[in-house]
Amino acid sequence: MTLEIHHDKDHTQFVAMVDGKKAMLQYIPLPDGKTLNYYHTFVPPELRERHIGKDLVKYALDYARENHFKVIPQCPFVRAYIENHPEYNDIIKS
Repeated sequence: MTLEIHHDKDHTQFVAMVDGKKAMLQYIPLPDGKTLNYYHTFVPPELRERHIGKDLVKYALDYARENHFKVIPQCPFVRAYIENHPEYNDIIKS
């Protein structure tokens, strides 16, 4: 299964619809125009254990890198992902 993720800029979130259910990673763009605060990741309970959350985080981090943003990983799930994927440390706002 290929997960299709959509960047919903109007609602500042990355969204994947799976089996009619919505998984998402929400963010807040900071006023500096260069930083995104990834503050909340949600995957419905019945979709967990399918790596959807990890795919959302990877997509969101790749988006930030490709668009020259820094990231504040406020969401514990995002922080844990980055701890296991240190290749993203360069885009983390310190």
